[in-house]
Order: sequence, then structure tokens, then C-alpha cells
Amino acid sequence: MTVPLDRHYLVELQVSAERVSQLRRIIAAHLRHWSLELHVRPVCRAVEELLTNVQRHVGDDNTCVLELRWSGRHLTVSVADNGAEMPRLLHEGGGLSRVMALSDSWGTCRTAEGKVVWFTRYAQEPQHIALVPLPPLPGVREFRRPPALVTDFPAAAAPAGNEAQAPAQAPALV
Repeated sequence: MTVPLDRHYLVELQVSAERVSQLRRIIAAHLRHWSLELHVRPVCRAVEELLTNVQRHVGDDNTCVLELRWSGRHLTVSVADNGAEMPRLLHEGGGLSRVMALSDSWGTCRTAEGKVVWFTRYAQEPQHIALVPLPPLPGVREFRRPPALVTDFPAAAAPAGNEAQAPAQAPALV
């Protein structure tokens, strides 16, 4: 299977704490470019875990190759290093157990130079739905009707038989 060049990223690096944070940003940018925003956080956390393991366990010559491949359905991330010791799955919540929790599948493979640790995530190509402009919704003014203007008020009638009376005055207090 061939992967289009715009869906493949490969870098060889010397692992350090600064380089790990740089690679997190680079990987996040690639995933966003591929419209895989939902996968940025888990993939970056798993990559950080793999690179930190290289830094801890390989020693001074901790050069490795990081590779991302996206087939349109699956995202595969692999880290190849020159360490001879194969990683072990520990159940304390870090290392490969964290990678396992953040991925759909993972594995290790011994190579002539060292080993490869990889993981995959199901990452379906996003469906692009054409946006069709809709007519604007009626505004508030169109829902409110102005009050009816009434111009024919009945004349106020005075009580029958009485002329206009002056209001009664309250008694004065002394």
C-alpha cells in the first residue's frame, strides 16, 4: 500500500526534553493539516510516552526515527531506536500501558539495529459536506407586531345628574 506524501511524516532526532515538546507541536500541526483534530491530544500523549521511554532506556546514544503514516482510515505512529532491550508492559499506568490506553493497537518489533515500537488509531477520513446557504431567519421585529393604534376613544362621560365635583379635602391636623 502506498501512502500519499502529504500523509506521511518522518524525522530522525536525538531525544531530549526540549525536542519532545517541539515534536508534540509538529505532530499536532500535521494532524490538524490532515483534518484529524480529534486525534491530536491522544496521539501527542502517546508519542511523548514513546520518546520519553527512548530517553530513559536507550542511554546517551538515543537517536531515533519517528514516523507518522495516515492511510485515510488508520494512523500509524512508530518510533525506531537503537536500543537492544525490548520494552515491557508495566501496569502502573505509564509507559506502554499508557500507549495501549491511547491507541487501538500497538506492538514492538526487534530489528537489526534495535527495535520499533508502534501504535495505531482508527482515524477515518472526515466527511466533507457541502454547505448550502440557508435563507436568513426572520428577525425579532418580524415576529413582534406593533400595538394597534386606537384613535376612536369614547368620550369620558360624567356621572349622571352630577356636575363635576371637586375632590374632597382631607381634614387639617392642628
